[in-house]
Amino acid sequence: MKRSKILVATLASVSLLGVSACVTDPNTGEQKISRTVLGTGGGALLGGLLGGVIGGKTGRIIGAVGGGAAGGYVGYRMDQQIKELEEATAGTGVDVSQVDGGEAILVNLPDGVTFQTGSYTINQTFRNTLDRVAQSLTQYPNSLIDVYGYTDSTGSDAFNQRLSEQRAQAVASYLTSRGVAASRIRSQGFGEDPRYFVGDNATAEGRALNRRVEIKIIPFDEQDVREAQAAQR
Repeated sequence: MKRSKILVATLASVSLLGVSACVTDPNTGEQKISRTVLGTGGGALLGGLLGGVIGGKTGRIIGAVGGGAAGGYVGYRMDQQIKELEEATAGTGVDVSQVDGGEAILVNLPDGVTFQTGSYTINQTFRNTLDRVAQSLTQYPNSLIDVYGYTDSTGSDAFNQRLSEQRAQAVASYLTSRGVAASRIRSQGFGEDPRYFVGDNATAEGRALNRRVEIKIIPFDEQDVREAQAAQR
């Protein structure tokens, strides 16, 4: 199942347009804006590397499967994983959506629930939710996992860049600690890069949209494995 990069980018861009919605912080009861939609600021795109994978797909697929063959993954199994993730995270503020023209899954972790302000220590109350995400990732092993960190524009560029990297790494390390193979996971911080703003930094609501961690799940199938193996020869 090979994809046109132009079509993927176009469809993904369109799919991210929508009407804002609210979710409830399970710890405080506070209403927060959902990050499955674009804000009114820079208007970039959710999902860090749209249509791409940190470090490239070929080598990472080889590492993930250990040179073996992968079973079929696309189609109903991806839909099933999305359904199960939505059920497992219902009421937590986590958003689950399709990106890259339906070729990947994006799990958006809520600001203020995952971490305290300025911290990269995962809140104890949020760990059960991440446990359920990790369980899904181990249940569906034929995928690569990118973890992206973002901040708003408050504070220095250097501080925000470092914080975004630390938060992304903290989530990636937590998933590994819960049994997700480290060979499948990479993390990257984008700091306050305006290309990835999804809200207006002039408002509190917009800044909350921009402060986020995303887990991008990129499925691969048997054909992807064969092509990756051929490219390595």
